Amino acid sequence: MIRRLELSIARVPLHVVLVGMALAWFIPTLGLLISSFRTQDAVLSSGWWTVLRNPFLAGQFTLENYKAVLEAQGMARAFVNSIIITVPATVLPILVAALAAYAFAWMDFPLRRTLFILVVGLLVVPLQMTLIPILRLYNKTRLAGTFPGIWLAHTGYGLPLAVYLLRNFFSEIPRDLFESAFLDGASRWTAFRVIVLPLSVPALASLAIFQFIWVWNDLLVALVYLGGTEKVAPLTVRLSSLVNSLGQNWHLLTAAAFISMALPLVIFFSLQRYFVRGILAGSVKG
Repeated sequence: MIRRLELSIARVPLHVVLVGMALAWFIPTLGLLISSFRTQDAVLSSGWWTVLRNPFLAGQFTLENYKAVLEAQGMARAFVNSIIITVPATVLPILVAALAAYAFAWMDFPLRRTLFILVVGLLVVPLQMTLIPILRLYNKTRLAGTFPGIWLAHTGYGLPLAVYLLRNFFSEIPRDLFESAFLDGASRWTAFRVIVLPLSVPALASLAIFQFIWVWNDLLVALVYLGGTEKVAPLTVRLSSLVNSLGQNWHLLTAAAFISMALPLVIFFSLQRYFVRGILAGSVKG
């Protein structure tokens, strides 16, 4: 009992730091959420924290901000565009990277090590250096301003890191599992599907989280390859234009910003639970 008490006391500073970090991230999000439901007069006359003193004050909350943003400001269309862009741009690099990482980790072929070094070396290439050459290529092939073009771009940008991480994870899988599977007549594809993928759920889930959030929050790549066309513009491009056009209409900007945050938060917490389950399901007994 005394030992447990000493351990609890020793962890108090760590818990204080963790709570402080959590509050530092949570309070701005809470303020954004509250402001997104307040009327324009309420936003301009008082801070969002005043709501905490009198949360039931009549006339200070409204849904008109979201209605105006989704209908009049075109955020609904931009939200759909972001989903159309992000889902394939998350699935494609993970699928290709998983196949490539499996080959680099467990298959013998000429120049395997050299090719892997070249792939990892692409991590040091600045993204900005590729924008103009690829855009010129897209203009010639008519991929500029299209969803397939942005899918290919995000797939290419996400592949080096995905291949590197997955290859390292795949290489830690015990060789005995593959040898047993091959003795039972399993093919390379069967071993990949039955052994590698189930055991790699944690790595795949974490990659999906990072890739989804990166693509969803991307502005530069979408702005260069898609332009400002409303037909294909994602949330980030549309939100940047709202910042310039709405000026001091903070009540609308907060609603638009929270709309752009909602889905990544849902995806993150959903895959986080799946990530934990994957660790338990993919554990290997010694």
